[in-house]
Amino acid sequence: MLNKTSLRNFIGELPLAAELDYALRHKNRARKDHYNLSRLKKSLPHTVEQVKPFVHNAKDGKNILFFATLHYWIEQAAYISLALAGLGHKVTLMTLPYSEWHKEMDKLTQRQRTLHTRDALSSLSPFVQYASLLDLKPASVLPASLQADVEEVSLWDAQYTLMREEVDLSNPDNKTLYDLRIKRNTFAALAALEWMQTNKPDVVLIPNGLILEMGVVFRVARTLKIPAVTFEFNDQREQIWLAQDSSIMQQDTNDLVEARCNLPLTDEMYERLADLENARRGATVWGKSKRLWQYVSSQGAEETRKALGLDERPIVLLAANVLGDSLTLGRNIFAESMGEWITRTVQFFAHREARAERSEPTGERSRSVQLVIRIHPGETIVPKAKSMGTVVREALPEIPEHIHVIAATDKINTYDLIEIADLGLAYTTTVGMEIAMNGLTVISCGQTHYRGRGFTIDPNTWDEYFASLEKVLSDLPSHRLSEEQVNKAWNYAYRFFFEYPRPFPWRLMNFWDDLEVWSLDKVLGEEGMAQFGDTFKFLVGEPITWK
Repeated sequence: MLNKTSLRNFIGELPLAAELDYALRHKNRARKDHYNLSRLKKSLPHTVEQVKPFVHNAKDGKNILFFATLHYWIEQAAYISLALAGLGHKVTLMTLPYSEWHKEMDKLTQRQRTLHTRDALSSLSPFVQYASLLDLKPASVLPASLQADVEEVSLWDAQYTLMREEVDLSNPDNKTLYDLRIKRNTFAALAALEWMQTNKPDVVLIPNGLILEMGVVFRVARTLKIPAVTFEFNDQREQIWLAQDSSIMQQDTNDLVEARCNLPLTDEMYERLADLENARRGATVWGKSKRLWQYVSSQGAEETRKALGLDERPIVLLAANVLGDSLTLGRNIFAESMGEWITRTVQFFAHREARAERSEPTGERSRSVQLVIRIHPGETIVPKAKSMGTVVREALPEIPEHIHVIAATDKINTYDLIEIADLGLAYTTTVGMEIAMNGLTVISCGQTHYRGRGFTIDPNTWDEYFASLEKVLSDLPSHRLSEEQVNKAWNYAYRFFFEYPRPFPWRLMNFWDDLEVWSLDKVLGEEGMAQFGDTFKFLVGEPITWK
């Protein structure tokens, strides 16, 4: 007997069945599906009229492939594609009409989503060409290098979905998820490979560029040596992060450092950065952001010591990242995962204290320190993620008195912890950079954007890591940062917070609100081009300049 899913799969394979069902029952009715482009469909005809005069007056530009998946990325991509068309570029918007990347949908639903997407984007023609990845003819063979890419991206997809660094493929549910990601990413790689080889775009534009099919399409472009631009958004409205020929999620700031970090900061720059840091410390929003970096305002150093029961022994602050963010994927150096790094670090401090206690008659007790582990407050937003607090408790079932775990929900301000700390340990969190801004030594253990900038200790092996720990802990005062190193930290932080992001009209999370402020004709007009013109050039592969 057929169940509902089997029946919908059967109907979805019948010629024209999905098209007929969509035309009769779905096309002009309110959608109940989570994958919904109805608002986009309603808004596009008016926007296309706005862009017409710009298209007709623009000089011929580049041939661009713009790939987007998930309905919210597709909404934004449609408007960016029209903006690029208004600047003279020939754009093909290629979509993958998925909503659930982590589970299989029946064939009828998926086919109807394809039809809904085509219907919603029909107004783009003739200024933007449309293609569905699912309708493309795939290549017959995947090169070995791309197959390896598919496997790596699929593992990251599983980590991202499960919010776990260790994916146990002996678990049937995990294996099902991984196999689904392999299947989908392999198809995406084959289809994108065939299309790019046939159509030869000048540049490929992709959100994120690290995980899911977005990461795979980026890898295909790089395999074919086609310039690729990836982009993402930070917490501020009217800003964008973008990267050329690398995933923006890797946050490669080398060119920015080379171009800008040799220049001094003005007093105005220092004040601006101090205002941002004060807002983060004070648990208030800053600029055009609604994000709170702390959920409790600063209580001061002494109150924090008292609340945590800390004594006068030196304090080592370990700042953890939160899992579930693609900014943490593929950042390992000597540890296989952030979890392994935390496990071995807390065990090191537990054993070190035990040795100090045994050696107390010889004076070794003076080597005793307190380890404070700050679990990222962002864990409260992603409760599905495995807490780094759980990692600590698994590593040390009985937590010694000198090791303190600050839970994500504890009403402790991270910046108060920085004030009382003597040494910072960081994986990839930006807190590591902020610790250095306060003059403290930071040991950087993951591939973070501020590593190797002249104000962190950067071990590449476990032996180097533990040797660095022992060396610094043996004489903490002498390892405080020099004035020159602190200045480097402030200089780099300013560049990262204020120059690395680029002006851009439409942030993903507030897209429709931003569109009310920056209509397409306003963006393409004199005011918009004065503010965003360079960013649109960089989006299509023009060399990035830092000024």
